[in-house]
Amino acid sequence: MKYEVVNTQISPDGRLEILSKAEVAKLLDTSHGGLYSIFRNCSLAVLNCGVDIDDGKELLERYASFDIEIIQRERGIKLEVKNAPASAFVGGKMIKGIHEHLFSVLRDVLYVNEEINNNPKFDLSTPDGVTDSVFHILRNANILRPMRQPHLVVCWGGHSITREEYNYSKVVGYQLGLRGFDIGTGCGPGAMKGPMKGATIGHAKQRITDGRYLGISEPGIIAAESPNPIVNDLVILPDIEKRLEAFVRIGHGIIVFPGGAGTAEEILYILGILLHPDNAELPFPLIFTGPESAQDYFEQIDHFIGVTLGAEAQRRYKIIVNDPVAVAEEMQSGIKAVREFRKEKGDAYYFNWLLKIDAEFQKPFVPSHENMRNLVLKKAQPVHLLAANLRRAFSGVVAGNVKEAGIRAIEEYGHFEIHGDASIMEPMDALLSSFVAQHRMKLPGKEYIPCYRVMK
Repeated sequence: MKYEVVNTQISPDGRLEILSKAEVAKLLDTSHGGLYSIFRNCSLAVLNCGVDIDDGKELLERYASFDIEIIQRERGIKLEVKNAPASAFVGGKMIKGIHEHLFSVLRDVLYVNEEINNNPKFDLSTPDGVTDSVFHILRNANILRPMRQPHLVVCWGGHSITREEYNYSKVVGYQLGLRGFDIGTGCGPGAMKGPMKGATIGHAKQRITDGRYLGISEPGIIAAESPNPIVNDLVILPDIEKRLEAFVRIGHGIIVFPGGAGTAEEILYILGILLHPDNAELPFPLIFTGPESAQDYFEQIDHFIGVTLGAEAQRRYKIIVNDPVAVAEEMQSGIKAVREFRKEKGDAYYFNWLLKIDAEFQKPFVPSHENMRNLVLKKAQPVHLLAANLRRAFSGVVAGNVKEAGIRAIEEYGHFEIHGDASIMEPMDALLSSFVAQHRMKLPGKEYIPCYRVMK
């Protein structure tokens, strides 16, 4: 099938107007993949904004002839875009938000390559070094705003949700917007778009003209979750672990809407961190919410957490069903406690330095067949480390579902095998099966073929 494409040249429009010869050379070096490959693939994902596709491999194959090059001129640079998705253009001109996102991609890909990777300043083998790198990436992207009260609510949830769940997420976003909260999400469709859309109306009613709709992504997932049109701040972290850390370092509270394996991964990540003994007294509002129809979904999630991580993990969140006002009020109260705690401890409002994140939550996990098979999913370990390994298992399922490299690995070697204690494997298999039955693994209308096998 042929897809309509467009060729064009665009200028930076006030950002990244000049690059060094070395930076340009690295981005133009297509012979070894590397930096150019990351830049090209992320750029294509941004240009695919608004199109229903959640398969990174399919997107790259659909636009195999897509190319993007840097043209260096005396007065600065331009991007030459060839065979780009026509949906990114109106009247022959690239949509303004997509234009901005392209240069956000360029900014972050270059900064990570030039300033973070192989820089002795950042010891990425240590927790402090990883956290410092996340801080600098966010600061370089102008995401950190030091002169503002705590106000950023992170919203997690699935890209494949029902219309009722999507509408509910918009109403929650609206109630948050009325209270002056900004929204941060994974930047894709579904439960990542809904809260942002609702918040725009809340902000408009309150005459808030500088509302922020922050999208945080990473190269492996962005092709399957292209930034939605509402995102006005986009930042790309180098891997899923740093992306998740960015969420919890800059967010002042988290709301979780219904979702699939990726949402389960996010839940396990934040719970594993909050279960670390050093974070026992640290306030961090965490709310699970959805419409009345999502009651069974959250009961399944709550049951899985109870039988794997225990009652203490269940005490770290609240489930509020079908009550957007209560969700917003609970979040407002929780963020007030966050502000008071950070003021007392002298911690920054814009970056949660006091949050302890164990190295097991920072090490990049490559979901190969061997690594998935060797995950330690046993009760005989500290509960926060069990959460870290469960998070990796769900991360592997996400990779096999939607990420290009994961999809290709499944095609070549077959299912990922997940081993562990029967007391963990049985509820995990039941939870994943419920996601499949509820069509949470793929966008509606697309057949889901499991990429995993839970070994019981």
